[in-house]
Amino acid sequence: MGVTGRVARVNGPLVEIDGLEGTAMLDVVEVGPLHIPAEAVSVSRDGRVVVQAYEYTGGLAVGDGAEALGGPLSANLGPHLLGGIFDGLLRPLGGAAAWLAPGTLRESGRGGDPRRRWHFTPAVASGDEVTHGTVLGVVGTQGGIEYRVLVPPGLSGRVERVRDEGEVSESDEVAAVGDRRISLVESWPVRLPRPVAERLSDTEPLVTGQRVVDLLFPVAKGSSVAVPGGFGTGKTVLLQQIVKWCNADVIVFVGCGERGNELADALSELAVLEDPRTGRSLLERTVVIANTSNMPVMAREASIYTGMTVAEHFRDMGYDCVLLADSTSRWAEALREFSSRSGELPAEEGYPASLSSAIAAFYERAGIVLTLGGGRGSVTVIGAVSPAGGDMTEPVTAHTERFVRCLWSLDRDLAYARHYPAISWRRSFSRDAEAIGAFEGAEGRVDWAADRTRALALLAEADRLAPIVELVGLAALPAPERVRLLSARLLREGVLQQSALSQNDAACAPDKQAALLGLVLAVHERCLELVQAGVPIHTIEEADLSAVVRARNDVGPDDEAGVTERREEILAMLDGLR
Repeated sequence: MGVTGRVARVNGPLVEIDGLEGTAMLDVVEVGPLHIPAEAVSVSRDGRVVVQAYEYTGGLAVGDGAEALGGPLSANLGPHLLGGIFDGLLRPLGGAAAWLAPGTLRESGRGGDPRRRWHFTPAVASGDEVTHGTVLGVVGTQGGIEYRVLVPPGLSGRVERVRDEGEVSESDEVAAVGDRRISLVESWPVRLPRPVAERLSDTEPLVTGQRVVDLLFPVAKGSSVAVPGGFGTGKTVLLQQIVKWCNADVIVFVGCGERGNELADALSELAVLEDPRTGRSLLERTVVIANTSNMPVMAREASIYTGMTVAEHFRDMGYDCVLLADSTSRWAEALREFSSRSGELPAEEGYPASLSSAIAAFYERAGIVLTLGGGRGSVTVIGAVSPAGGDMTEPVTAHTERFVRCLWSLDRDLAYARHYPAISWRRSFSRDAEAIGAFEGAEGRVDWAADRTRALALLAEADRLAPIVELVGLAALPAPERVRLLSARLLREGVLQQSALSQNDAACAPDKQAALLGLVLAVHERCLELVQAGVPIHTIEEADLSAVVRARNDVGPDDEAGVTERREEILAMLDGLR
């Protein structure tokens, strides 16, 4: 039993409690007859503790009991996570997607199903000397991900006993190191980063299958990305595409304050989407943490840290993990509501003064690391930002841009023009591009960095010429500049645009991506040669170049040879204009 006290005051999610002597900041407290979970956020000298509740506090009354559990908010980490759907405190949500309906009573537990059995295979023997991060055994999962039972951080010694191969439940002992009993489930404080042996500077691209990302604004494994964009610009669809097609081992998707129907649709699609690794449902190697707009707002603040802890847990097993948060703006709004209720002095637009530090601390947990067991793992963080009214200067967006390695800024005009993904080449950037260019060169794609630079220069030149065309008309421009405008249009429509509904175009392999970009650049160079040879520009503009745009959809998602064949046909057609 922990220390007990009594409720003195209730102010929405903030509850003041007397009698909890010895309670520390961030300790978990259960309040009232329903044992509402809460977290200590203030401890006064007179012994009064202020807690923020993670559930609805309606019906809670002065005088109700409270109990301090003596530890911080922790997540139960185990093999039940893969393929599961959880709330912001990592409690399993039952009833399929029915819990998304407003007012639905959600059944939650502290871990997985205690009746579920797992097949455990030991990797050590009694008497072996082990240290933290050593693999004690493995558990097979439906998603093809081998769940590795590790020696917990800070523990080392002799294996006193280990369970034989066979079926176990999550609470069964599988090994004992010294006097420490180890089961399949490990508890870890969500606000405490899990330890690693070393942070590495290795660079390997996270392949998303989206050409505008992989070619122009690539992200490395272990890096961080912000995706700012107003309502209707396609943030959720873009993140769903990355969930489906990126080359990560484990996906952690945090639905943070978004609409429940959107998340329900995304889960339905994941359940039927075939994982190319296993041929089974992609959802089986995805962990979904749902704190939708109809769920308690204060649990939203914890859901981001819960998702990060889950990603770090699989990272420590040596896997590449991607954490997608949709959206961090809703998380920041929860921080603003809490700070307002607790009487903190507001800063810009009512957000707490600690907003910048909180955002930085979250994104800094991304990285590629040498694990305690000597393996290599990574956590890549991709966070959507939803600025009110599309204002990119508001505090959450402005602070986030300072701390991430990549920015995929979504443009309202592109979205309204049905150009998807609507990632703006004007405002987006990638600080990983130079290192990824060196990686691609080492892998044999020696033209990757140069082609990327040429493509960005072509887009920038077209943007410069666009207002001039509006003033004086296209016919007033010199022929080379008209060629640049034509090539930029082919680049936008034939490479940067991508249809999530097309079997051939929803995802694109790196070799096909490079081939499509090379096709457009080759057409651009050939058109410039024709102009210099005296071919009238209107002859080039009237030529049928629709095959350049259709190539992305006419050949398979990894058919580089098909694109190369199209390239030769189109160049031969252009040569016939001489």
